Amino acid sequence: MKRVGLLAAALAALVLPATANAHVVLSSAYPDTQSRLPTAPTEVRLGFSQSVTAGPSAIQVLAAGGRLLSGDVRVSDDGLVVSVPVSGLRRGDAYTIRWRVTGPDGHSPAGVYNFGIGVKPPPPTEAVGAGATTWKDDVARWLLFAALALVIGPLAVRLLVLRGPVPERLERRFHVVTTVAAFAVIDVGVAAFVVRASNALQLPLADLLFGDLTPFAQKTRFGVAFLVMTVGFAIVTALLMLAWTFDRLDLRWPAFALAALLVSGLSLSSHQGTEPGSSVVSELADWIHLLAACVWVGGVATLALLVWPAAPELRRRAFVGFSRLAVAVVGVLVLAGVYLALVRLPELSDLWETGYGNVLLLKLAIVAIALVWGGVHHTFVRPRLEAGGQPRVRASLVGESAVAVGVLLAAAVLTNVAPPPAPPASTPAAQSGR
Repeated sequence: MKRVGLLAAALAALVLPATANAHVVLSSAYPDTQSRLPTAPTEVRLGFSQSVTAGPSAIQVLAAGGRLLSGDVRVSDDGLVVSVPVSGLRRGDAYTIRWRVTGPDGHSPAGVYNFGIGVKPPPPTEAVGAGATTWKDDVARWLLFAALALVIGPLAVRLLVLRGPVPERLERRFHVVTTVAAFAVIDVGVAAFVVRASNALQLPLADLLFGDLTPFAQKTRFGVAFLVMTVGFAIVTALLMLAWTFDRLDLRWPAFALAALLVSGLSLSSHQGTEPGSSVVSELADWIHLLAACVWVGGVATLALLVWPAAPELRRRAFVGFSRLAVAVVGVLVLAGVYLALVRLPELSDLWETGYGNVLLLKLAIVAIALVWGGVHHTFVRPRLEAGGQPRVRASLVGESAVAVGVLLAAAVLTNVAPPPAPPASTPAAQSGR
């Protein structure tokens, strides 16, 4: 009964929204958020759900270089509409709107978005005045990768390697680790989203609570991926908790499949899905690369932290079975990684001449260490286990896990570093002049 009560409380937390006070929200905007206009507007109008007060700089319209293009702020008699005249806007350019007003409750909602005139605007994360990614973005992405690995890796080992009954102590550890990690994916995903929005809004955390995050959540690939992954992992978490509470271990299969599918959200919103030269193939390769990394890193951690201390009688079976799986997984990981490197690095010299290439070299070095470490296990430890020996290998597995986590850190940093631009395509005139 205790487990059923815990399940009910957890599912309620996942499903039921928290009650919030009715703060001021942006109800309308012209130009609309992240819109593309055929002609230049002469004013910017923002409508709000409640009467607001606005200072002289409540709305700022900024050109790419930071030049202010808006005039004096005007507020309607009922306080529901704030507007400013704009001038000097040109077709073919994109512009940033930054706004901040004060509501009747004393809070100051704020927001930022872009619009283009005849062109698609950049995402709000690239708005004028937005901050670059920081170590906070790297840490949030790293923790997200680690949480994904601790959902997918243990499930892969349990479903593909250790089929059938296992000791109750080990089963309980599988339940705890995968369920907690699924909750962590949701929480860390929220933190990563907030950090990214904070960089663009340039607001302290206290004010960010009242910021308008709609342009980030609904009109960017990053935001849509965040929403889909959050809802999706709520379902994954519910499936894992149902499997735990009612001993319905078959529910782990749809949880595993859905978690693996949701990883694609990171690929669709990464360099391989948004940068010039991206394609369906690069998105697919990035998804396979990340999924293989989750199985590999999470699987090694599972052997070291779950199987070895909790089920000595299954060490041989788990190690040998995962060793076979790891050969295929690592092969796919390397092939997909090589392809992605070729897509993102137009020239070999980009490896040592660009920041993206430098981080990639660091990642490759850590991967090489991990592969050598795993190769030693495969070559020397596996035969001894197959022969019935009991080598002391847990410390080595923990070490390999630590190195693999370092690979995830390098991958997290790499996702926040801009790749080198693709070389310009040769024009017919240039080709004829050769």
